[in-house]
Amino acid sequence: MKSRTNSLAARLFLSATAWVVLILLATGIVLSAVYQRSVERAFDRRLNFYLRTLIAEAEAPDDPNDKDKDKNPPVQSLGEPLFELPLSGWYWKMERVDGKKPEVRASRSLWDASLPKLEERGVELNQSGVRIAYVDGPEDQHLRMVERPVDLGAEGKFLATVAGDSTEITEETRTFDYYLAGTFAALTLGLLLTTLFQVRYGLAPLKRISRALADIRSGNAERLEGEFPNEIAPLARETNALLDANRAIVERSRTHVGNLAHAIKTPLSVIVNEAGQHGHDPFAQKILEQAGVMRDQVAHHLERARIAARLTTIGTVTEVNPVIEALRRTMEKIHRNRDLIIDVETHGEAKFRGERQDLEEMAGNLVDNACKWAEGRVFIEVNIEEPSPGDLGPTIHIIIDDDGRGLTHAERAQVAKRGQRLDESKPGSGLGLAIVSDLATLYGGQLRLGSAPIGGLRAELELPGV
Repeated sequence: MKSRTNSLAARLFLSATAWVVLILLATGIVLSAVYQRSVERAFDRRLNFYLRTLIAEAEAPDDPNDKDKDKNPPVQSLGEPLFELPLSGWYWKMERVDGKKPEVRASRSLWDASLPKLEERGVELNQSGVRIAYVDGPEDQHLRMVERPVDLGAEGKFLATVAGDSTEITEETRTFDYYLAGTFAALTLGLLLTTLFQVRYGLAPLKRISRALADIRSGNAERLEGEFPNEIAPLARETNALLDANRAIVERSRTHVGNLAHAIKTPLSVIVNEAGQHGHDPFAQKILEQAGVMRDQVAHHLERARIAARLTTIGTVTEVNPVIEALRRTMEKIHRNRDLIIDVETHGEAKFRGERQDLEEMAGNLVDNACKWAEGRVFIEVNIEEPSPGDLGPTIHIIIDDDGRGLTHAERAQVAKRGQRLDESKPGSGLGLAIVSDLATLYGGQLRLGSAPIGGLRAELELPGV
């Protein structure tokens, strides 16, 4: 449950991170494009201002009193010193286009270079009557250029052109992008930290429920306790209601099993008593035999029903080592006249996910069987196998070896059957190993029989742990 909660938190954080990054990236691209367009419009207004100034200067009538007008053309700098600096990236040009004698006037910055014509490149006039586009200029300069056809009446038709270095647009946009990237990086970090805090804080109640459910499963608690947020409180209430309903069902099942046992055992006892009064009658002997079989079968199936009901109880946990130690002491007292050695070796604090009386019944049958058949030694070992991915908990291995004669493969298959015995000289009903196998199966475990390293039979019991 904890790993699933952590996985949910990771998925939420990664999802939020992806959305934050995508939104900020898209916003940054849009803002950069908008700012670049804004800088470009400001640059175009500047070019249009120079263009209008150029046209106004060209349209101004000549001063008849100016004796040096041929030496001092009316248009030169347009208020921008860069038009005077050779190959500065800022240029203007007035070129006659009416077919009369060629006439070109240009800024000193153009020097002996030339500018392309936008009309020849297929650029259409816009609503303001000008053409505007990016072009390559002298010295591989990248220019933003605007041109406009001008009719000066008697003086003829001209094409007025003004170009400026578009590096200003690029540098201005790049500077903005740097600041924008830094700002968005800090904003992204802040949002991610905020999201991480919100995810961890928002999922904290789920982690509390996860820990509480783990305590219930391990037997340390019976209900979900504590205050939960309004969004989580219904889950806690329904979980507690489910636990209560589960316990009620188990109690009813136990009651029904007890009533059924009493209802069946009483008629069987009457039958046995009546048949016992005619002990020499073959018919009575047959009734007693079949009544014994019925008792065994009823006891077996009632025991299965009792365990199945008990297995639905959540949170029942039994420590294994104290049970094994108690069995060792009991068996040493029972077999004290045989000088039987019973060694126990445990690894870790093993905990069985089930009730103590069931563990005592399973382990007790196996240890008792080993002590009956051992020559002089019984060895009991308890191991814990760590859970594999997807398992609810570890697996408990209880291994019981004896140094008796052991069993062949066919004999091991025979004794595992209910009521089968290889030696009638030993006390017992022949139900022990079958009961152990049934109980282990009901708990999701298993019983395996094999050969012990010390010479006799090995019984290995696998049970679910905590």
